[in-house]
Amino acid sequence: MSKCHNLSNQCLIDKAQNEKIDLVWDRYEKMLPLCGFGEKGICCRICMKGPCRIDPFGNGPQEGICGANADTIVARNLVRMMAAGAASHASHGKEIAKTLLNVGRQTAKNYSIKDPEKLKAIAKNINIDIEGKDIHQIAREVAYESLMDYSRFEEDTCTWLTNTITKSRLEKLEGLGVALNNIESSVADIMSRTHLGTDADPINLLLAGMKTSLGDYTGMQISTHLSDVLFGTPEPVISTANLGVIKKDAVNIAVHGHNPLLSEIIVDVVDELNHEAIAAGATAGINIVGVCCTGNEVLLRRGIPMASNYLSQELTILTGALEAMVVDVQCIMPSLSKIASCYHTKMFTTMPEAKIPGATHLELHDEHALENARDIVRQSIEAFKRRDESKILIPEEKSNIIAGFSTESIVNLLSKIDSEKPLRPIIDNIVNGNIRGVVLFAGCNNVKVTQDYNFVHMAKKLLENNILILATGCGAGAFAKNSLMNSEATKEYAGESLKAVLTLLGKEAGLDVPLPPILHMGSCVDNSRGVDLAVALANELGVDLNQLPLVASAPEVMSEKAIAIGTWVTGLGVPVHIGLMPPVEGSPLVANVLTEGLKDVVDGYFIVEGDPLTAADKLTQVIEEKRAALNIPSAVKEEK
Repeated sequence: MSKCHNLSNQCLIDKAQNEKIDLVWDRYEKMLPLCGFGEKGICCRICMKGPCRIDPFGNGPQEGICGANADTIVARNLVRMMAAGAASHASHGKEIAKTLLNVGRQTAKNYSIKDPEKLKAIAKNINIDIEGKDIHQIAREVAYESLMDYSRFEEDTCTWLTNTITKSRLEKLEGLGVALNNIESSVADIMSRTHLGTDADPINLLLAGMKTSLGDYTGMQISTHLSDVLFGTPEPVISTANLGVIKKDAVNIAVHGHNPLLSEIIVDVVDELNHEAIAAGATAGINIVGVCCTGNEVLLRRGIPMASNYLSQELTILTGALEAMVVDVQCIMPSLSKIASCYHTKMFTTMPEAKIPGATHLELHDEHALENARDIVRQSIEAFKRRDESKILIPEEKSNIIAGFSTESIVNLLSKIDSEKPLRPIIDNIVNGNIRGVVLFAGCNNVKVTQDYNFVHMAKKLLENNILILATGCGAGAFAKNSLMNSEATKEYAGESLKAVLTLLGKEAGLDVPLPPILHMGSCVDNSRGVDLAVALANELGVDLNQLPLVASAPEVMSEKAIAIGTWVTGLGVPVHIGLMPPVEGSPLVANVLTEGLKDVVDGYFIVEGDPLTAADKLTQVIEEKRAALNIPSAVKEEK
């Protein structure tokens, strides 16, 4: 199996082998065979009587020492994954809300409100009266209301859940008792009920998992929209992606992780220190590049080029031309500091909850953020002077991309066609079959799959069938690196009717070329943007989310965050494809609930399919079924 779909990366994988540096693929090979009990989710290590293992073939123990069977053990392990994912995204949102609160108090000297109109719109949406209040007071009240979603004692449903989904969906979730009132207590509830001797009912556990996954959703909404207030709401921007964005004649600094509180400050100080880099011999000055979702954040708002998504993050250092890897939180391989030690590359950690042995720790707390950012850039310039020219190998390939499709930017674009009902052009084109349906791609890369392979092959087949694609996170990174987010991709891969729609939209946007066939909506927390667009369409049509010809896909799913995301997407009524089976096969009961039983409860469900072309066919079939249920004519005859 090839390691990367994009062959330009192979030269660096070969380089690592020659230099005897282990990469993620090498460590995976050394780990084989993987633990079968772990893969099926039937290993329990919640207490110290074990670990206990259930024999999946029925020849050995069918209960752990305490009597927990496979169903209980699998359900407990799964919901703990959901809780970890929810905690990660929710903590991200909480940091952004606290920063907005400090901006409102006028104590955050390094941050400001860059989109006051969005702040006012948020305030109105969450029922805060803004009449006669200045922008800082509004910021304080929005921040307080958002932080209430982390601490509410009353049983009222979280504000950011209540006000961002359809009314009928909210009623369904409240009826099931999974519409949470407090994000952090839902995570604590999972840890409590999965402790030894508490909840042993797999269905009850899964319902609690659904509840905490909606905390993940709520945290995402807070993260996305308050980040827009602080750093600006994305508008379409032209940039480039892949390792070829690293420049031989520049001081290259990679920002990696998820939280824009760090990366925005780093980008802010570049201009003032650029002359120091040039004086050090870097004729192209300072070149900031993005990795993973921090990369997506600065790409959408600043047009910063994207070097890599998750799985190939180590290769950025292997280029031998990266002066600094600056990381915040989530999806950061600890191996980076070891690989950096083989080069002149400085590695910096910046968040108190995310330190890595071997890295230099410089916290970007608000009071020291600017001076520490300058320190990081200056140390990077010093590192440039220690480069070993003989170790430099930068792949030439890079792709042109158009990114920055926030919900607001899409609606603004559509309003040029119909100013009174801006969503009408999309609805009309879905009804007439020019756009057959929509797939939202999200999720990670997984070393068990050739990197980006599933994303690319699914997308090409869906586009050919006139299905519009939205993308976030490392899925968006995969499409960006592989030339699927530009006008040329529309011309080459989109079906004729989809191509005509994107060409018209490109013209209305003032471009002479079509819009890209895959719209980059942001980082993984920005899955909320896709929901916002879907909710707006559902409200316009007077239907619920489950009725839209919409599906989601994470074909290279890997992390606990992705498990949480997939779960709340099903809770919103949307089917979710995953390309790898999560650790639930040890319990046919749990596996069946996720792939079938959920549909009867929340309308959404999981579709597990490893082959990307077969998966594309299955998602197309789901879209056709939803079109038929809405009495929209089938568009099958328009297939190539």
